[in-house]
Amino acid sequence: MKTKNIFLLTLLLILGVIPVSGQNKTSLFNGKDFNGWLVPENNIWWTIHEGTIKVKSDPQKRESVLWTNTSYENFILELEFKFGDGTVDSGIFLRDITQQIQLGISSSLKRDMTCSPYIEGLGYPIEASGVGDLLELNDWNHIVIKVIDNHYTVWLNEKKVMTYSSTNPPKKGPIGLQLHQSHEMEISFRSLFISEIIH
Repeated sequence: MKTKNIFLLTLLLILGVIPVSGQNKTSLFNGKDFNGWLVPENNIWWTIHEGTIKVKSDPQKRESVLWTNTSYENFILELEFKFGDGTVDSGIFLRDITQQIQLGISSSLKRDMTCSPYIEGLGYPIEASGVGDLLELNDWNHIVIKVIDNHYTVWLNEKKVMTYSSTNPPKKGPIGLQLHQSHEMEISFRSLFISEIIH
């Protein structure tokens, strides 16, 4: 039985049904403070409470991004997110602000595009599939993003929902959590981990 389980797991990994976590998996958030992150000047948006990073729009509804101190090339990023009040338009920047995985409502399309790539100059070149059946609007969601060169793969709540090959992406850069402008909203993040991939 054990041999059968190992064979099944190996097959799932080969088919890309579930991502391969590297042995160098490290935490991006210690649950207590913003160590390892570049906190925006005059921060009024980002707070930490009970192991959770929460971001909430200010009265002027300005944009803010929380960036990692470290730059990454190829990696597997995993975290949990939970939508809060308002019209949530957020995302995860990959290496810089030109490449993003959307979380919540797209300002341009006026509908939920969670897990879809937003590429500067192209908008949303493809839409993630099956997200409506997987996304928990009032609870925590688990997202995994695998980035290898220009190839992006995303899993939502343990199911693969998107693959995309970007043109001319940055080779290396930090990871950013976004608060979009022009919205009254809040979103929370926790359990942030990254595994760097050497290939």
